[in-house]
Amino acid sequence: MTIAAILLPVFVLVLLPFFLAFWLGFSRRDALASGVVRGEDVALKRAPWPEQAEKIGHAFSNQFEAPVLFYFLVALAIITHKADLLFVVMEWVFVILRLVHVGIHTGPNDIRWRGAAFGLSFCVLLAMWVIFAIRILLS
Repeated sequence: MTIAAILLPVFVLVLLPFFLAFWLGFSRRDALASGVVRGEDVALKRAPWPEQAEKIGHAFSNQFEAPVLFYFLVALAIITHKADLLFVVMEWVFVILRLVHVGIHTGPNDIRWRGAAFGLSFCVLLAMWVIFAIRILLS
């Protein structure tokens, strides 16, 4: 596989926290401008952010959890030349499930659907790690 094919899903996933950060910034700015949240409360980290801002904030924070294991695995797969078509397909499945998770998290926030999207993405990531480990150990 080409480096571009391997890294394209990474680039898509890397854009996600940037998108969420800007969205969160605008959402919080609007809450402050409208007076729903007071600056003093923000300074003391006790701001009662509106529900949408809270959902975006939590979705943003989630991008620094399981995806970190994904980024590390992709780097290792490139270094060891173990990224093949199966690996890239699994990358895309993981990234799409993460996008679905964010869509549910910042939208209806139905815990059943959100949990399913997270659980499936985590299982895909686990499978990627297991396949990678087996390939390394058997080579």
